[in-house]
Amino acid sequence: MSLRAEDVSWSVGGRMIVAGVSLEPAPGQTVGLLGPNGSGKSTLLRLLAGVRRTSSGVVRLDGAPLEEIGRKGAARRIAVVEQEATPQVDLTVGDVVRLGRIPHRRAWAPLSSADEAAVEAALGHTGLTDQAEQSWHTLSGGERQRAHIARALAQEPRELLLDEPTNHLDVRHQLELLDLITRLPVTTVIALHDLNLASMFCDHLVVLREGRVVAAGPPERVVTPRLVSEVYGVRAVVSPDGPGGRPYVRFLPPTGEAR
Repeated sequence: MSLRAEDVSWSVGGRMIVAGVSLEPAPGQTVGLLGPNGSGKSTLLRLLAGVRRTSSGVVRLDGAPLEEIGRKGAARRIAVVEQEATPQVDLTVGDVVRLGRIPHRRAWAPLSSADEAAVEAALGHTGLTDQAEQSWHTLSGGERQRAHIARALAQEPRELLLDEPTNHLDVRHQLELLDLITRLPVTTVIALHDLNLASMFCDHLVVLREGRVVAAGPPERVVTPRLVSEVYGVRAVVSPDGPGGRPYVRFLPPTGEAR
């Protein structure tokens, strides 16, 4: 048993942002959250992390409600990589990664040998060992994302939640980053916009529209022309041309418009 959401909802100002979503990633699985802007992907990730409390329903970790485990206890198991996470002070890459050890330390306590070992392992996993003393602000966009993932890995999580980690990256760095993420020894839930990247790298997809799950399952079952039309409002051709026969989406121009 691992992370599980049971019929969770969250609303604000009378507006339902997440409505009755259930989700249970299998250990080691990569789950992709899909849906247009405003569909509730980011909010659902915050509910799964315990950063935001549900309006109804429950998120459980090994069977226990997150509220009983507490924020610090949950942070020892669940790591989050947000869309925008920019240090306001000039930290080195190593300093950024060491922030991941906060849930495991007492206030003001120095890093232990176990902490430093976790930091070194996280830097190694993400290929940043040689840049540990480099200023975070001198990194490229792809390197910054890897540094944030390294910080999350330094928490030694069993669950990793990522919100649009490929935003603002070029194609090469998108592919490299997602390849890195899917090879990590953790259970991953990742919000993505790109249907083809999700189909290529995710084991299981969950599609949200207006806060509700409208489709869930393996990419070859979920990604269809009908779903693309109904959820995204565009026409597409879907063929098994992706890696390993996974679906590949070719978008079509709107009817009546010039090509």
